[in-house]
Amino acid sequence: MILRFLKSTYTLSSPKDTQAHYDKWAGSYDEELTENGYATPDRLARALWEKRPDGQMPVLDFGCGTGLSGLALQRAGFQVIDGMDPTPGMLEAAGAKGIYRNLTGFAITEPPPIPQGTYRTITAIGVIGQGAAPPETIDLLLRALPKGGILGFSLNDIALAERAYLARLSEWLDMGAARLLIRKSGPHLPGINLNSDIFIVEKT
Repeated sequence: MILRFLKSTYTLSSPKDTQAHYDKWAGSYDEELTENGYATPDRLARALWEKRPDGQMPVLDFGCGTGLSGLALQRAGFQVIDGMDPTPGMLEAAGAKGIYRNLTGFAITEPPPIPQGTYRTITAIGVIGQGAAPPETIDLLLRALPKGGILGFSLNDIALAERAYLARLSEWLDMGAARLLIRKSGPHLPGINLNSDIFIVEKT
C-alpha cells in the first residue's frame, strides 16, 4: 500500500508545510502521480524541444522533485540537465534516477541559488501553483535567464483560476520583456480530472 498525498497538496498554506509535505511524499510520489496519469512533463518537454531542439544545451529543471520532469526532458532529447529542489527527500529520489548532471538543494524560505544568465533554458514543470511555488517564481526564473533565453512552465486548473499566476506572466508580456511562444491546454492528472496549460516563453 502506498501513502497518498496528492489530494492534500492543494491545501498547503506555508513554505515549511510544503517542504514537510513533499519530504513525506518522496517515497510514493512517482507511483501516485503515475497511477493518476501525470501528463504535463512529457507535454511540456516535447513543446520545449519544438522550440529548442538542442540535446547538448544545459537545462535547469527547477523544482525537479523526484526527477519525473527530468525523465521527460531526457525522453524529449535533452541530455544535459541540472536539477534544483528544496526538498531533501525529493532530491535523493532524483539522484537515484541517474539523469541529472548536477543537483542543488536550497532552503525553501530563502531565494533559490539560480546563477544569473547561466542557463538559456529553464523549466518549472508542475511546480508553480497552489501548494507549491508562488506566482513570483515566474519573475524569479525569467530574471535568471539571459535575453533570448526560454522558460517552460505549467499552470494547472487551480493555479489558472487564481488571477495572480497569469498576472505575473502578463506583466512581462505587456512590457515587451518576454514573448509567448506556446500556450497549450491539455491533461495534467487525468486520474483526478485536473488539466494544465503549458507555456513556452522567450525573454526579450
